[in-house]
Amino acid sequence: MKAPSANLQSKLGLTDLETILALHRGRTLAGAAERLKVDGSTVFRAIRRIEKDIGEVLFDRGRHGYAATTLGRALAAHAERIEKQLEEARETAFNQDAEPSGLLRITLTETLFHTVLLPVLPRFASAHPRIELELVTTNAIANLGQREADIAIRVTNTPPEHLVGIRLGTMRSAVWGGRDYLAAQPAGRPVEAMDWIALDDSLPDHPSHIWRRTALPAVAPRYKVGNLLAVAGAVVNGLGVGVAPLAVMHAHPNAVMLDGPLPELDIGLWVLAHPDTRYLGRMKAMFDFLRAEIALPA
Repeated sequence: MKAPSANLQSKLGLTDLETILALHRGRTLAGAAERLKVDGSTVFRAIRRIEKDIGEVLFDRGRHGYAATTLGRALAAHAERIEKQLEEARETAFNQDAEPSGLLRITLTETLFHTVLLPVLPRFASAHPRIELELVTTNAIANLGQREADIAIRVTNTPPEHLVGIRLGTMRSAVWGGRDYLAAQPAGRPVEAMDWIALDDSLPDHPSHIWRRTALPAVAPRYKVGNLLAVAGAVVNGLGVGVAPLAVMHAHPNAVMLDGPLPELDIGLWVLAHPDTRYLGRMKAMFDFLRAEIALPA
């Protein structure tokens, strides 16, 4: 009989699977190291050892980082299932204590962070002192399936079908100007002739762009900025006029609504999660809190 091959004799352990999953999710040694709380050289040596141990390549290295091979993806999938089962076990243990706990990662845009979440967040922190929060502000959509975040708060009218969530309300928008800027304009000057502030080209398909190109095709923005919070700041500080959400502007004493709310720009505000993690106590606590606390201006 032939002796068993080296890969059949491999003793692939939980730590090895955790390393494989971290590199699959992080895509780079630095990304995996951050997840594992080690340095990149430790991840590199661990992957090399695992590959040598099982006699197969698990990752192809390219310009954009490490891409898992077919076997690497299969092992990462096993690791994800084990991770889920461990979380279920921990949740069972924690359920003996009525107080939710653990780390909760939330991803949302800078605008939503400052105008929707931050004003109510201290009440959540006070009500749930054992829940740690990691807040990632970005326009990019996090991969909830790969645990880049636990919860995503996003504006959309078509939430992804593979996620579960609740609609918190409707984000409405209008055209705004600052009081000082408007006071300096000649009497009767039409809004399309004013200095416009708009999102930059990193968000070419944003609804505000589409509306402006349709309703005011002659307008060429004088100022371009990276997010709606910056649009609002530029407006209230007197640079010109622009489209911004009511949630950002409605209570600002220097903001004057010139047109709107604009129904063409109505968009749903959603809190979303992966169905595998929605059941966790800390997730349920945040979902219930946001449902009760978020009230958007109409």
